[in-house]
Amino acid sequence: MAGTESGSGTGLRQPARITERSGLANAGRIVVKIGSSSLTDANGRLDQLRVREIATTCAWLGSKGTEVVIVSSGAIAAALGPLGLEERPTSVDLQQAAASVGQALLATAWSTAFGDHGRITGQVLLTESDVIRPQTYRNVRNALEALMGLGAFPVVNENDTTATHEIRFGDNDRLAALVAQLLGADALFLLTDVDGLYTAPPQEPGATRIGVVEDAARLAGVSIGSVGSKIGTGGMVTKLSAAQLASTTGTAAVLTSASKFAAAATGEDIGTFFPGHHGRRRSRLVWLRFATRGAGTLVLDEGAAEAMRTRRRSLLAVGVTGVEGTFPDGVPVDIAAPDGEVIARGLTSFSSDELRAMTGRGSAELREVLGERFRRPVVHRDHLVVL
Repeated sequence: MAGTESGSGTGLRQPARITERSGLANAGRIVVKIGSSSLTDANGRLDQLRVREIATTCAWLGSKGTEVVIVSSGAIAAALGPLGLEERPTSVDLQQAAASVGQALLATAWSTAFGDHGRITGQVLLTESDVIRPQTYRNVRNALEALMGLGAFPVVNENDTTATHEIRFGDNDRLAALVAQLLGADALFLLTDVDGLYTAPPQEPGATRIGVVEDAARLAGVSIGSVGSKIGTGGMVTKLSAAQLASTTGTAAVLTSASKFAAAATGEDIGTFFPGHHGRRRSRLVWLRFATRGAGTLVLDEGAAEAMRTRRRSLLAVGVTGVEGTFPDGVPVDIAAPDGEVIARGLTSFSSDELRAMTGRGSAELREVLGERFRRPVVHRDHLVVL
């Protein structure tokens, strides 16, 4: 049930639409995300046994022809013990320092575990900008495809050592959903420390497991926690959001515990299953719509907002009345109507400082006052989605 190439000649792999659990056993390409809480022991140190268990299952899947990409949390957690830290640091500089140490430890752990099965891994560290800028989006996809083509198992993580607030995914659940969408994966497995989504916190009397989620809208009223473990950054909310993104774009998703991964991968009634829908075409703009967060906001006048809503025109500086936030060029920004309603999202051609000098000015004035390059659209329509 491997995905197929698109009919438009783009060469992008489209996911097989798995609508029943039984189809998981025949998935041709999967993404497996493992959270920090599942990769560490009670003392917050990297759990080598759990790493080996996951690697064993992935190696077995690879032996029967399934391509596997791992999105692994745990870099900062892996460094807590060696650095003498009791919990995840809160300051950015200490997080980056811990990540620098932990990434090496984590990569070594995965390499050793897969090496026991005669398999090799390749580490891929990403920031959000790597997968939204046009010039790097294809590079990331091609690098991952090349690794799998060579028989390697890519191990992906956010580059916490260099990522800043403006270019962070924020949690690896979101990163995993992006990688699944980027590669046209048939299935996304979100492995955590609980065995599925429940009608109430699992420890409460009467809580029952939700086996299948056909429509996320039907989860209204379900109590879903939002706080992850002391060593992670995600929680059930981020996992649910990642599963929704995956299923919306045609990739089935399973949310379950790391200890039940092997059973879930064979199609057993394990965890919570999100069938793949007749998704929108896989592209960078699909992800821009469903998975990114604006690094700032551009507020438009009424005329520009109407043109954006009805004709999806490129955004020019003359229609911008305000710039909120601080951000570099090339990042996603929200685009809002005069009343504050966010109506679109796009990749900005200019930084926030540049935009503040450009707002309300026409092309001729921009060229005369600021220079020729400032005549370009603030957001080109090819890098824009209307929400």
